[in-house]
Amino acid sequence: MPVQSTSRILSYWASRQVDRVAIDHEGEAVTWGEFEARTNRLARAYAELGVQQDDFVTIALPNGIEFFAACFAVWKLGATPQPISAKLPKSERDQIIELGTPSLIVGVESGVYEQTASVPQGFEPGAHLSSDALPELTAASLKAMTSGGSTGRPKLIVSAQPAAWDTDLPYLEIPQQGAMLVPGPLYHNGPFVWAMIALFRGCTVAITTRFDAEQTLAILERLKINIVYMVPTMMRRIWALPEDVRTGYDLSNLQTLWHLAAPCPAWLKECFIDWLGAEVIWELYAGTEGQGTTMIRGDEWLTHKGSVGRPVEACEIRIVGETGETLPSGEVGEVFLRPLTGQGSTYRYIGAEAKSIEGGWESLGDLGWMDEDGYLYLTDRLSDMILSGGANIYPAEVEAAIDAYPGVRSSAVIGLPDDDMGARLHAIIDRPEGPVEDSSMATHLADHLVRYKIPKSFEYVSEPVRDDAGKVRRKALRADRLESGIA
Repeated sequence: MPVQSTSRILSYWASRQVDRVAIDHEGEAVTWGEFEARTNRLARAYAELGVQQDDFVTIALPNGIEFFAACFAVWKLGATPQPISAKLPKSERDQIIELGTPSLIVGVESGVYEQTASVPQGFEPGAHLSSDALPELTAASLKAMTSGGSTGRPKLIVSAQPAAWDTDLPYLEIPQQGAMLVPGPLYHNGPFVWAMIALFRGCTVAITTRFDAEQTLAILERLKINIVYMVPTMMRRIWALPEDVRTGYDLSNLQTLWHLAAPCPAWLKECFIDWLGAEVIWELYAGTEGQGTTMIRGDEWLTHKGSVGRPVEACEIRIVGETGETLPSGEVGEVFLRPLTGQGSTYRYIGAEAKSIEGGWESLGDLGWMDEDGYLYLTDRLSDMILSGGANIYPAEVEAAIDAYPGVRSSAVIGLPDDDMGARLHAIIDRPEGPVEDSSMATHLADHLVRYKIPKSFEYVSEPVRDDAGKVRRKALRADRLESGIA
């Protein structure tokens, strides 16, 4: 099988499909041949700025062809891309740069960091630089992603996998030389991994600046997309389109729809299964750390509704109680994972320590349970738990009930200070049609939740409370409400 260094993958595919589109960004396209030449020149420019083998290069660029060019230029120097949001507050970006000590920052004006070279968005290499192939170099780490900014100091999650890939390896249902759409933010691990592996497999990869429901359907039709990456927020927005709009596009080439990164309401998943077919809908659960993974296809999910699947062959999962005991099937506890290759074999942290227990088991902070067939069911994030009146309340359950109300696009439940209960539940609801009477929402929730889990206050907003990666920053939402006096 042809394992290729990521410094060689573009030339490998350019020699086989030189004029085929490699990347399409909302109609702006670059062919494999063009992209190979462009990234060779860019790599030489980065080398002139001091990038060397196994350095980190921080990439603060928005979705676009330039983002991919920066990553492949870094790989061509045997270095590791370390993507961050282009909109990250400077204070948080500063912390990440302090942790990673990159040799170059891409997407930041020159001079912002006195000790580190930087180039702005739109940087072009000098005309004197060659577009010929560079010597083959392979970074020790494929990627270095960031995490933790919503709960504390950021950390880097550095992959233990070298920057190389088997271009013939069947992976994530991505067809070799197919067409993939990734409408999520590329600085998040999921969109980054799916997009890059699709390129490693010789696919045309389509990306968008931001997620738009109808635009997504139009791209699926225009580029005859075979596989698409989504999060439940995206699926909900597509389902909210008028039926004649949603069904007016030709999706006959779509073979696989992946959804991950956040809980998917059962009703929404069933709607997509009915619409596109059970064999098209796939779900995956894993962390950026890669200690373990579960997968499940739609037809399998129909017999284990609510599950995120069984562990893949390369890992083990166990459910652990508060005193460290392994819980029997059906009981909720903390989810611990372990790769068969051993603890620490898939990643390393910079700026954090893994939460682990004896035996090399590690937790990502999720709660869940397993059934007798070994299928995993997630219930919530341990860090999101709200203690109210002595009861543990997990926001995901409440949010799923709120999201089932007609017209709700997304929601977030947070705990605000309460002298009597310790914390009271406050719901932030994105409903484009506008607010509803509190009594109407409370009546709806009473059909889904016990009384103490029903929020005491409701707030309606016009912007999604989850980002395009399906993430919600509860700490920031809570701080904003405390500052504005809502509490």
